[in-house]
Amino acid sequence: MRQTTRQDNRYQIRALAVAAMLALAAPCALAQSSGATLRGAVSSAGGSAANAEVVATNIANGYTLRIRANANGDYALIGLPPGTYKITATAEGKTSETQITLQVGQAATLDLAVAPQPATTLNTVTVVGAAAVQDKGTSEVGTYVTTQQLQRLPQVTRNFLSQADLAPGVNVEYDSQGNVKLRSGASSRDSVNVFIDGVGQKDYVLRGGTSGQDNSRGNPFPQSAIGEYKVITQNYKAEFDQVSSAVITAVTKSGTNEFHGDAFVDHTGANLRAATPAEKTAGYKTDSSQEQYGVSVGGAIVKDVLHYFIAYEGKRNHDPQSVVADAHPSITALLPASIASLQGPTQSPFQEDLLFSRIDYSLDDRNHFDLSFKYRNEKDLKNIGGTATQPFSSNNAIREKRLDLHYQFTADRFTNEARITYENVFFGQIPVSGDNGAIYTYFPANNTNPTTVLQAGGNNFFQQKSQRGLALQNDLTYTGIDSHVIKVGAKIKWVTVDALEQGNATPQYFYDLQSSTASTPYRVDVGYALAGIGDGSTSSKNKQLGLYLQDDWEVNKRLTLNLGARYDIEWSPTYLDHVTPADVLAAFGSQDANTGAPAGQTYTQTLARGGVNINDYISNGSNRKSFTGGFAPRLGFSYDLTGDKNNVVFGGYGRSYDRNIFDVLQLENTKGTYPSATLQFNGVNGGCAPGQATCLAWNPSYGTRAGLQPLIVANTGREIDLLSNNLKTPYSDQFSLGIRNAIGIWQTEATISHIAQRDGFVWLLGNRQPNGNFYDAGHVSGPPFGYPIPGMGSLILGTNGIKSDVDSLFLKLDKPYTKSSGWGVTFAYTYSHTRENHNTADDFSYLLDYPTAAFSPMLQSSAVPKHKLVATGTYDLPWGVIGSAKVTLATPKVIRDFNCNGQANGDCIADTVPSRSFRQVDLSLSKGFRLGGNINAGLRVDMINAFNYYNWQDYNVVWGALGTASVATPTGTLSAPPRTVKVGLYASW
Repeated sequence: MRQTTRQDNRYQIRALAVAAMLALAAPCALAQSSGATLRGAVSSAGGSAANAEVVATNIANGYTLRIRANANGDYALIGLPPGTYKITATAEGKTSETQITLQVGQAATLDLAVAPQPATTLNTVTVVGAAAVQDKGTSEVGTYVTTQQLQRLPQVTRNFLSQADLAPGVNVEYDSQGNVKLRSGASSRDSVNVFIDGVGQKDYVLRGGTSGQDNSRGNPFPQSAIGEYKVITQNYKAEFDQVSSAVITAVTKSGTNEFHGDAFVDHTGANLRAATPAEKTAGYKTDSSQEQYGVSVGGAIVKDVLHYFIAYEGKRNHDPQSVVADAHPSITALLPASIASLQGPTQSPFQEDLLFSRIDYSLDDRNHFDLSFKYRNEKDLKNIGGTATQPFSSNNAIREKRLDLHYQFTADRFTNEARITYENVFFGQIPVSGDNGAIYTYFPANNTNPTTVLQAGGNNFFQQKSQRGLALQNDLTYTGIDSHVIKVGAKIKWVTVDALEQGNATPQYFYDLQSSTASTPYRVDVGYALAGIGDGSTSSKNKQLGLYLQDDWEVNKRLTLNLGARYDIEWSPTYLDHVTPADVLAAFGSQDANTGAPAGQTYTQTLARGGVNINDYISNGSNRKSFTGGFAPRLGFSYDLTGDKNNVVFGGYGRSYDRNIFDVLQLENTKGTYPSATLQFNGVNGGCAPGQATCLAWNPSYGTRAGLQPLIVANTGREIDLLSNNLKTPYSDQFSLGIRNAIGIWQTEATISHIAQRDGFVWLLGNRQPNGNFYDAGHVSGPPFGYPIPGMGSLILGTNGIKSDVDSLFLKLDKPYTKSSGWGVTFAYTYSHTRENHNTADDFSYLLDYPTAAFSPMLQSSAVPKHKLVATGTYDLPWGVIGSAKVTLATPKVIRDFNCNGQANGDCIADTVPSRSFRQVDLSLSKGFRLGGNINAGLRVDMINAFNYYNWQDYNVVWGALGTASVATPTGTLSAPPRTVKVGLYASW
């Protein structure tokens, strides 16, 4: 496909800007991705009620939409915020009313009759009950998370995403640091996206998919401000962008005509939880606590016209962590006493403040405005636990501001939405200690690679990342063609992304505990800026363009087709305008001095012998183009088998493009301008032997950064990261076929799906031996780290090549909670057959053991359990007590690594499966009390992991020789909390 030129880019941007301004100038409205669609037909005694007036009025706040049906009596109400509505149809002097509750992003059908019929008649008003069918007209594979489930189901944190695993195929993961990670299938967690009120919360710089989910115990949004949300795992419509796995679309709460407020406070601490494994070993618990509190209020400024809603939530944690030396007691006994004393249980403090505010203004029944603002501020002590002691930890900070101004205009045959958004997101990581890092190691027998026993002193990494910018978006929905709901939209975004990375900014000193000179370091890693070139920082003013067309075509009363396509492109100057440094070019053209190289052979010729054309990675500032192949068709269908809307077959195919996150793209600049030197000193094992060219004699003056400065040669160990000049955008192809059934009070769904992820970003080792080989002759393992760029360090090449395939069976069984029945249950089962060529579980993009990604075998995913069941239940018990439970069961995940034991040649990759499955049972009880007037209060107790199952996060694996069993021993860190009781008070008025 033709690549764009830089001149093409300028013309495209100008054309888009003009188109966007014209669209915004049109009569303009809630994003279709979060608003519901209600369509149907109005009939009268004589047949279709041509030009009938249909009015939808939100019972809570008076929000009203008014349209006229067409000549056939067909109508479509677009962009209805979730809630309970009175639907009124008027024709031929008669009026019918019915009430319906709509959910986020729902496609519902409601036929209305105004002809006289057996019903309760009041003058000229006929009350006719008609049922809406959930998602009858969509091929999406999705699951609703309702307000009742958010309020009732047990949870130790108020991260609303923690209930996303009610959708089959979605995994909510926790780690020992308290981070919450969201993953769908075998995809990277970067490939999800969260839409709040139709606005994507994508993190363009860091991992995790949505901003603030990379490395945080915090919550991305106040849960008290979330009304409900929907999890769509595949075959979403064309309006969803920058995603290639799961979509979460949520809607926030709005004020109503009545003043309402809610407040809560909850607490858990060391006396309310079981001991961690490390605390059991130590014989005592670390003092710990978690406090969460918040308040939300909403009401009318002008009834039926102007409403407000404000929510604040705070979080203060002192979470337990365990510092455990990774070695046999005979080794740990060699630690200096001051360092050994840093072991044992410790605390990790965290604080967060979240604020959300919203104003809704209904000028009339056709013009609606809303303005919302989000603020987030976090302070977090991270990187503590395991072998990392408290001095080695980092102070992390997250600050986020988002502003969304939105206007919706509704006419009889179209609805137009215009939106302006602004975002400013910052992440920082600063070492707690300014002292030098001290890494205590030992060398296992017959192994030249050290094992880290304990880490003390200052942390080795300093970074700051941010994204900020403005977006304009317009979406037009047209219903003027019979049986069609056609949507077209455009978005242009200007976002500045920044990155500062300084590895080993604090020098790291390595000590060998078994050495006779253990107090003398055998190695020092120290980072440094390149004078006149850079300091590890970069900034890029990116531009993004997205266009889509979607047609939901009701071919007849049974068959609906969802036909859509979107196109996305992004211009990133950091990538496009990058110029490979002159000294790097010179190094490629210099003589390859590695032993065995033919006389006069350059490193470029060495690489060519190994199948690497370095010109594919060298940039002169004008030979790179943005990826132009981002065309994504999305095709689906739903068919009502029985005509009563209770048995619907659905399926489809969709392609969806994500993006290459800036955290990997920026390394070409940041690592290239802030390299790290490795200095080796006389010693044993990890040190060097006197007489080696790189061997240094230790001098006490080297104990400071200033003292090390004379030893740093500009190119010493300087890693060179280069990106492909033809970088593609990752995407997924999604296929599904399923059936939904309504059987009495039960709703069932069975779906088979296939998802193929392709063109994932990967870093490969570019080094080659003088003869061009990657491996030694006769071997297929052992990468050539010993053959770097002459005078520099290793060559790391960024390109596409990560892929995965997932074949799944999804089964759902739901009995929704209703007040009349007093109970509800859900079951979500997932079977996954996975294959991937990369260890997705580690969330990194490095594959350095193979010459290309194609050499890496497709093996079972290490991120996805083969079987998983999530079941929930809620029940209204006697005396006003509410009980709920959540049960999560999953088979163990595969552990992948390299195992060359007993094998001199061959592919050494191996895997093993731990014996213990994941098991967790969470329980909740709450009791409300009326205090008088409109004030209610209550007490709530949640018990997380009620049976105190130990769900291990990490394992030490002793790999057996080929054909023999491997042993996986837990390290002691948990992927879920031990049994924890949380006590809370709440009030509402």
